[in-house]
Amino acid sequence: MADTAIFDVDGTLVDTNYQHALAWSRAFRRFDIVLPIWRIHRAIGMGGDQLVPALTSDAVENRHGEALRAAWTEEFEPMIDEVRPFDGAHALLAEVKERGFQVVLASSGKSDHVERFLDLLDARDVADAWTTSDDVESSKPAPDLVQTALARVPGTGGVMIGDSPWDAIAAAKADVATVAVRTGGFSADELRDAGAVGVYDSLGDLIAGLDDTPLARAGA
Repeated sequence: MADTAIFDVDGTLVDTNYQHALAWSRAFRRFDIVLPIWRIHRAIGMGGDQLVPALTSDAVENRHGEALRAAWTEEFEPMIDEVRPFDGAHALLAEVKERGFQVVLASSGKSDHVERFLDLLDARDVADAWTTSDDVESSKPAPDLVQTALARVPGTGGVMIGDSPWDAIAAAKADVATVAVRTGGFSADELRDAGAVGVYDSLGDLIAGLDDTPLARAGA
């Protein structure tokens, strides 16, 4: 019986996935690692600690991991002013809250980025809690972020709302169901194959279909 809605932020509530992919491409190129951006996009949704070895190797992670993540930050920061919330983002948060759920924004992003997105979403008065990269040792697809989000509020269980297969995989490891939206650029089949119990093309479609999801009513 779920009473907590756990929202991924990047790619789900704010439109950042392609900025992330481009920033990672530029960061890798600093180290003479040239990867097709479509391959990088397939890994967006993982945290940087998981993404670097997944796209390259453990040897690259051991040698350059921290420097690559620092380079990614430098490349992403100039693009942050381009980031906008998806249509319906605040309305979805407010509607889920109105249905009796606690709302936790579960991000593995840098704390200053999360603070910026909270303001962009006008979410401070809606969210009961939120997370940042400072709160977990391992990012998605490890379950740490989902478990940390649940621990931030009293309750009995959660529902994950995300945009990537990594959200669904991480949530399943924490015994949490996922409702997915295609806002991050992943296909419906990819999201269902990762374990999503429902897939919606947009946040507006999800709002219209909430009665058919585990977000219909808290504790239902």
